[in-house]
Amino acid sequence: MSTPVSALKLAARVRSGETRAVAIAERQLARIAALNPSLNALVQVDAVDVRRQAALIDTRCAAGEDLPLAGVPVTIKDNLWLQGQISTCGSWLYRNHRAPRDSWAVARLRQAGALLVGVSNCSEFACKGVTDNRVYGATCNPWDLTRTPGGSSGGAAAAVAAGLGMLALATDAGGSSRRPAAHCGVVGFKPSAGRIADPWGFPVIGRELNVIAQLGRRVADVSLMLDVLTGVHPADRFSTPMPTVAPRPLETLRIGYSLDLGLGYAVDADVAALFEQTVSRLQSAGLQVRPFTPRWPQGLSAAPLLAAQHAELATHFGEAYRADPTRFDPAIAEQIEAGFAVPATQMVALAALRDAIVRNTATLFETVDLLLCPTVPVEPWSLDVLGPSTIGGRPAGPRGHAVFTPLFNQAGIPALSVPCGLGAQGLPLGLQIVGPRFYDDDVLRLGALVEVTLALEMAPLGFSQMPDTLEQA
Repeated sequence: MSTPVSALKLAARVRSGETRAVAIAERQLARIAALNPSLNALVQVDAVDVRRQAALIDTRCAAGEDLPLAGVPVTIKDNLWLQGQISTCGSWLYRNHRAPRDSWAVARLRQAGALLVGVSNCSEFACKGVTDNRVYGATCNPWDLTRTPGGSSGGAAAAVAAGLGMLALATDAGGSSRRPAAHCGVVGFKPSAGRIADPWGFPVIGRELNVIAQLGRRVADVSLMLDVLTGVHPADRFSTPMPTVAPRPLETLRIGYSLDLGLGYAVDADVAALFEQTVSRLQSAGLQVRPFTPRWPQGLSAAPLLAAQHAELATHFGEAYRADPTRFDPAIAEQIEAGFAVPATQMVALAALRDAIVRNTATLFETVDLLLCPTVPVEPWSLDVLGPSTIGGRPAGPRGHAVFTPLFNQAGIPALSVPCGLGAQGLPLGLQIVGPRFYDDDVLRLGALVEVTLALEMAPLGFSQMPDTLEQA
């Protein structure tokens, strides 16, 4: 699959009339029909509505509207609302739920002229590290259909990797966008907390940690999408106006790197080797990249950070679970059961720990300007299990594959996963770039430089054999 046109260029062509959105819609619908059945990345595709949207986009452009995402195909994660479409949050409880309105971020995309081509699969309530549920089943990784794309935004990442959409709107409360992006060889970004409002929709588990996330094939495309989405809403108490932060020259930044974040996290040997090679490439490119060991609050490594998620699941869905446990994914049922036993004192202690993480992270970025670490410690694993049994030769536990991302949600800071190559099994891995809160642009600019420095062509073999529908758009 040759490199497709960028979102920026595609939108410019549609605005000028050189390319029509209706032609893009037909090409995308044909590609989805050909490739999605083997992936199960998109679970709702309304061809009639896609064609209606495209005609309206062309009309708006002809009338002179300046639409920054004119005709750019975007997918929407199933825990967000697409007006009039079935939106399930991956749950049997919502299997017949039609969204009464667009989520706020979805409405922003429409306003910007994006072509919303389908709804992407996610795990139930976006609370698992793989992407399957009782409504739609499992999403496959386009690099190997027997492997998982990760979760909970596995449908979003797989869709971008296979060219079913150029961009994807997703969510991230603990790595749900970044880990699937790494596993599928695409870009995934978690912006600073509060940058994008999310005032209505499904109950959000991890509300203080959750952000609206963006996925794409290029950092520049993700940056364009972020600009469109940035904004506050009075009904979202977490949304925050972003201060103006002057960009810092990348060559002057102190960039720290850590293979285990100072917490002894297990990492497979091929992941460690590729991480070190990537760091060496960046050093050769003239960046100030040095080893760095972050310090964290005492007792963090043993803290049950997921207890808050379990308690929230029990609060929102405990009554429905007690009425009929069979309607729930067994893994989610276990979390709800655990949530019934979480005392209020533990929730208060977890809130205090989060405050300590925020303080420690602020101190960390007094010593370095940006931080590098792996996005994931292991290549994608079999669809049949929740996670790999071992990582780095050690028992992995249920969340060993997910350790590198949640801390940055706790801290509310921007974090980006960019592809950095393939592991020993020929499957994608990601480099995670993290910065202080509000320094999203520095994180993205370094990500763009990593793209140029590594010059990777990341295309899953089985899907590269079909020409990308946007190459000649």
